[in-house]
Amino acid sequence: MLLPENKKCTIGDSWGILAFLCATLWNLPVVPALNSTDQVTTRQSIQQTYDLTRYLEHQLHALAATYLNYLGPPFNEPDFDPPRLIGAEAVPSATVDFQLWRSLNDNARLAANYQAYSHLLCYLRTMDGATPATTPTLRHSLAHFRASLQGLLGSIAGIMASLGYPLPPPVPDGTATLNSHFLRKMDDFWLLKELQTWLWRSAKDFNRLRKRVPPSAVMLHLETRGF
Repeated sequence: MLLPENKKCTIGDSWGILAFLCATLWNLPVVPALNSTDQVTTRQSIQQTYDLTRYLEHQLHALAATYLNYLGPPFNEPDFDPPRLIGAEAVPSATVDFQLWRSLNDNARLAANYQAYSHLLCYLRTMDGATPATTPTLRHSLAHFRASLQGLLGSIAGIMASLGYPLPPPVPDGTATLNSHFLRKMDDFWLLKELQTWLWRSAKDFNRLRKRVPPSAVMLHLETRGF
């Protein structure tokens, strides 16, 4: 039985539309594939940065015990908890309202981390230079930790670049000179405390950030069976 002419046109149009959709779907994966590569690379960088912060936490735990013993009492006493000196800007404080920190977007949080570690590195260099040559093991530990922290700073800069965020302005190199030997020790003590807090916070930030970046783009596949 032959189909009417208008029915033939409908079938022909349906096959034409289907062919057009097939061609469109076939070319769709091209763009997501590029985005997927970028996303995977960024996610890997965030994961590596998170792992580095956890490694630095482990490093700092061993370094702090050695350095506090070098400072001597009362700094190496377990219950020593002095108040923070008002106006001390050499060592940045990680103290901030929890809800305020959570309300910041990824750009602001990454920028705060970058600026904090830039400041901390400046002070750590002077701390390393002031360590006497008679303590080679301590000097080696400080140099190794400083190199790892420099690597963390570079990793944060790389993540910000991959996400399209501008780097914050550079911090001035150098710290204020303290006349009091005790106050200098106090700053060293607070540096270790702030490093501990910042690394803990950074680990939380990068753990949160890696969950926000999808592991890959969704790829579309065309089932051709039956054609």
